[in-house]
Amino acid sequence: MTSAVGAAKGSASLRDWISVAGCMIGALIAVLDIQVTNSSLPEIEGGIGTGSENGTWISTSYLIGEIIMIPLTDFFSRIFSFRRFLLGCLGLFLIFSVGCAFASNLTEMIVLRGLQGFTGGVMIPMAFTRVLTTIPLRQQPVGLAAFALTATFGPAIGPTIGGYLTENYGWQYIFFINLIPGAIMFALLHPTLERREMNLPLLKEGDWLGIAFMAIGLGALQTVLDEGNQDGWFGSTHIVHLSILSGFCLTVFVFIELRVQKPAVQLRLLRMRNFGLGTLANVLVGFALFGSIYVLPAYLTEVQGYNAEQTGIVLAWAGMPQLLIIPLVPILQRYFDYRAIVCTGLAIFAASCLLNTHLSFNDGGSEFMMTNIVRAIGQAILIAPLVSIAMVGMPKEHAAAASGLFNMMRSLGGAVGTAVLATVITRREEYHSNIIGQSVTPYGYTVGEFLTNMQAYFLQHGAGTAAYARHQAEIVLANLIAQQSFIMAISDAFYVMGVVVLTAAVIVVLTRSGPKQRKG
Repeated sequence: MTSAVGAAKGSASLRDWISVAGCMIGALIAVLDIQVTNSSLPEIEGGIGTGSENGTWISTSYLIGEIIMIPLTDFFSRIFSFRRFLLGCLGLFLIFSVGCAFASNLTEMIVLRGLQGFTGGVMIPMAFTRVLTTIPLRQQPVGLAAFALTATFGPAIGPTIGGYLTENYGWQYIFFINLIPGAIMFALLHPTLERREMNLPLLKEGDWLGIAFMAIGLGALQTVLDEGNQDGWFGSTHIVHLSILSGFCLTVFVFIELRVQKPAVQLRLLRMRNFGLGTLANVLVGFALFGSIYVLPAYLTEVQGYNAEQTGIVLAWAGMPQLLIIPLVPILQRYFDYRAIVCTGLAIFAASCLLNTHLSFNDGGSEFMMTNIVRAIGQAILIAPLVSIAMVGMPKEHAAAASGLFNMMRSLGGAVGTAVLATVITRREEYHSNIIGQSVTPYGYTVGEFLTNMQAYFLQHGAGTAAYARHQAEIVLANLIAQQSFIMAISDAFYVMGVVVLTAAVIVVLTRSGPKQRKG
């Protein structure tokens, strides 16, 4: 079958929609769990007795497992059947989630989070595939709007949920909470997914060599992205070795996938104009989507001193409005060119980033409300039509493979975005510190007056000697310079995100229009 993806029947049954709803819950909790630990890392690190340098692996291990598994979902679902594979992974995901809550050291947490990501990653492309293969073309905008909700709402609301649970109940509850939607998902899917026989002989045809090189390459790449900035990138022998390993393995992987008859990952699909360009735009969207969730909490924590719950409340303004906006997207898709909708969403998203390029110490949570609402509008209207554009002309038999590749690339774009923005912040902070430092000297009138006043303040508060009070005043000045440099670096990071999002809009313009929808 080479027609556009979608069921041939006129309309989806209630059973179809229930199964889609169940799959969407799975995609939501899988995406949400990427970010849910980020705002609670200090508490988790304290709970399992590790430092902040190693604690980042709590998030990284999940993402590695997810990125590796997403593109392999099509292959394994054909072997074990869609129903058996999805429900089996759901059960394992919940078991590993509970295991994370009882982890007593870093090694246990890393292993369990990696397995959690491995099984959770299955749920994202399977939700996408369920819409494309069971919902008729004219009704797909509704299903894809639901999928868009999981892709953009999940990351935005994850830190909010994590922060609230951690501050009020303890960090363990960010893992226990998965049991509730997991049970609902099982109740919806168990009676509605079609029962099919397993196809175990496919195991013999598996592209196991390609899978091995992909797993090693992506695992090494994610480690480089996560630890590169912290270790000074290529000034670290460790990072150099991992980069070489990643580059070699991924190069061999691409070579294998383009040569074998039955590749594990259908990289050839990227040759299709819309899918290739749509996937590239999706990478850049992932860059900015996950990047914004990294940069804003960094500012609120470092500059404003917000705790996990306070940071989550601010980020909620980028998530909650999407619940009202995304249901309206299918209506827009009836009347407007899909490319116009996506480019409008990207322009609004970029505007929200650029509005944050003039930050000051006085900008707290309330000042981010408007820009976060603007960001929510942009993110809400762009994902569903972008998916439709990317899938134009996609044969139905390749829908599942395309789903895995498309979603993996957005997650990979998010990982790259976080690493790049962390580096931008570090380098620009150093730059701004040098520039400010050249202007701020103890010989200037303003600076001299500031130091004199601060010296007098410390003397009045028991500093002891004048020399010690002067030293304390200089420390205050140095901290103010460092803080201002960091704020300016955060502004630069928002500028980079704005440029990246606008670049995605240019790429979308080069695609062919999405499927035509009947009005009314």
